[in-house]
Amino acid sequence: MSPFKRERVRIRGIVQGVGFRPFVHRTARNCGLCGFVRNDASGVILEIEGEPDGLQRFHGALARDAPPLARITGCEIEELPATGEPGFRIVVTDQDGTATTLISPDISLCDDCRRELLDPGDRRYRYPFINCTNCGPRYTIVRAMPYDRPNTSMAAFPLCPDCSAEYHDPDHRRFHAQPNACPVCGPSLALVAADGGGLRTDDPVASAVELLREGRIMAVRGLGGFHLVVDAGNDEAVRELRRRKGRAEKPFAVMAPNTETVERYCEIGPEERHALEQPTRPIVLLKARAGAGPAPSIAPGNRYLGFMLPYTPLHELLLAGGFPALVMTSGNLSEEPIAIGNGEALERLGTLADYMLLHDREILQRCDDSIVRVAAGKERMIRRARGYTPTPIFLPSPTDHNILATGAELKNTIALTRKDTAFLSQHIGDLDNPAAMAFFEHTIGHLGQILRIEPELIAHDLHPEYLSTKWATSRDDLPRIAVQHHHAHLAALMAENGVVAPTIGLILDGAGYGSDGTVWGGEILVGDFGRFDRYAWLETVPMPGGAAAIRQPWRMALAWLRAAYGDQALKLPIPVRDRFTDGELLFRSMDRGINSPLTSSCGRLFDAVAAILNLRHEIAFEAQAAIELEMAATDVPRERVQPYELPPQRGRRGPVPLAWLIREIAGDLKTGSPPGLIAARFHTTLAALLTETVLAAARATGIAAVGLSGGVFQNRLFFLDVLDRLESAGMNVLTHSLLPAGDGCIALGQTVVADVQWRRTKGE
Repeated sequence: MSPFKRERVRIRGIVQGVGFRPFVHRTARNCGLCGFVRNDASGVILEIEGEPDGLQRFHGALARDAPPLARITGCEIEELPATGEPGFRIVVTDQDGTATTLISPDISLCDDCRRELLDPGDRRYRYPFINCTNCGPRYTIVRAMPYDRPNTSMAAFPLCPDCSAEYHDPDHRRFHAQPNACPVCGPSLALVAADGGGLRTDDPVASAVELLREGRIMAVRGLGGFHLVVDAGNDEAVRELRRRKGRAEKPFAVMAPNTETVERYCEIGPEERHALEQPTRPIVLLKARAGAGPAPSIAPGNRYLGFMLPYTPLHELLLAGGFPALVMTSGNLSEEPIAIGNGEALERLGTLADYMLLHDREILQRCDDSIVRVAAGKERMIRRARGYTPTPIFLPSPTDHNILATGAELKNTIALTRKDTAFLSQHIGDLDNPAAMAFFEHTIGHLGQILRIEPELIAHDLHPEYLSTKWATSRDDLPRIAVQHHHAHLAALMAENGVVAPTIGLILDGAGYGSDGTVWGGEILVGDFGRFDRYAWLETVPMPGGAAAIRQPWRMALAWLRAAYGDQALKLPIPVRDRFTDGELLFRSMDRGINSPLTSSCGRLFDAVAAILNLRHEIAFEAQAAIELEMAATDVPRERVQPYELPPQRGRRGPVPLAWLIREIAGDLKTGSPPGLIAARFHTTLAALLTETVLAAARATGIAAVGLSGGVFQNRLFFLDVLDRLESAGMNVLTHSLLPAGDGCIALGQTVVADVQWRRTKGE
């Protein structure tokens, strides 16, 4: 009997486009095995044949030494008869079957490619599209699965003999690297004026660097779209970019060549260093060093700067021009989707940029930069996009049907499920303009196509006026399930943490359509995927002017001061009173319910306090007032902060009284307390009050797990205070890290809630 054995091994996960087949080839050969490996629609299939000892060593290496970007989620082994096949080979991909493989996100330039990029003796010296199996574009260039060059936008660039030799050499780092290219055969750059006229230059990068030094604004085509770029040390150029972009005060992201440079400007701990340097290269929010620069107009009124490190070779080359930092903000007008095509950029960005650095590699999926911050020792996602999408979230239990979730109106993402995996799209944004809706619809089609997922059920928000809801309800070919916004927050938190048991949810955000028709946003829910009970909520007040109250926080200040003082609110000796010229008219509107919906929103409460403290009366971007309230509180030493005394009726089921807190705040302000100290007392008092209410809910229900979700928890100061209080009280606290706490998590929650509700309607 032959001592040889043969096995068929099916491997699922992120195993295409990450050097997995070359790794298998080398490992099999080193273990003395014969057979083959190939991609297919479900991942990688290989057959290995040899002595039992060699097979054992192979499986050990598979578990231990897989490529750094690979992620194995499943492995099935089947014994086969030995065939005596000689050698080991990589065979042509089988394109039959249903695609269930996972797609790698776009990954930053690796150290090996960086060395080659900057090596004058290398044939890819200063080539702005250098990559290998360990780095480079993935999701943004994929047209279909499996991930092979013909299914990417690199299909337009036939390999030259040198690149082809690397591609077919099992011992080369670029063996089967699908985006492999060089100056002879690959994509190229062009520098043009904003009107599209080409410029004479032998080195577009060097010429772009000179223009940036002159203070010019450059539109640069990158990995998932365009950036608008200026010298971060040139405050005049930064201010001009703000003027053109229509972005008066919202902070700009900044790119620095290395972490050491970032440390000149910001405080960095080990977790922040890891966040900056990981291959995903997100923007990381870091506490700025006082007076350290760069240009003051980059983040006016903010104590944090958003820094990232270069993630493409083009970024490396631009920064090598001697800039300590470059502003790298999304190539769009405010709130529009990022531009991706050359023609699109000339049309949309021509009035924003002086020059454009273009390339001819098609971007098939727009994908903005991801944003994270570190809190309580973990990275906390604020915007999930490049570097993370479309890595799936693994569900606690499989769904019976493929579900499409259309997400929320603001900070939209969509989700598709297949069995125990949920694939969330990149950040799409606010669906309040035609370009954003077109991006939303394109993303649904593209993600479904490359994953080969055909939806069988649509989940959407309960709000009938959300554009994501209207799109879902227009689809009369599929059954639809409506999911309450804050229930989706709780369910997303549970799914992300692998929890199915009933959980208390402290859900704090700006707005969500409540089951009673009012505007929710300060909720303590008790529930699971299938149901929820609204145990408690913040005291409700009207939103005078409706949506205008979001843009003008003084309106919420008026509503809360009236709740605290009645009509005497108009006579209070505090600065915000000067804004109340139409106060009596607004009082009548609130009394009659005219354009004054009731809300329990915690986000609007933060806005009101910011206005009462004269910090911000009108906003230029979402959550600006709340951010400035947090910044004011952050400056106060913690030992100086004592919470206001809590009322004796705290913790009860039902509305959580807050008018007393507004009276305390206004009283402190009238007696001359510094606004920063009052802001800090507000933060810690609200944290204490909500913690007491959660603990009361825990005692009433016997549930020891609580989850924190909603955009208010992107306030680091408040999040840490609530987290510390709940953990100190012995609660098991669930928090977000893979997904944003804001509405970027809603689509995931919609999928798991809809799955349970659909099963019930089917009697399962």
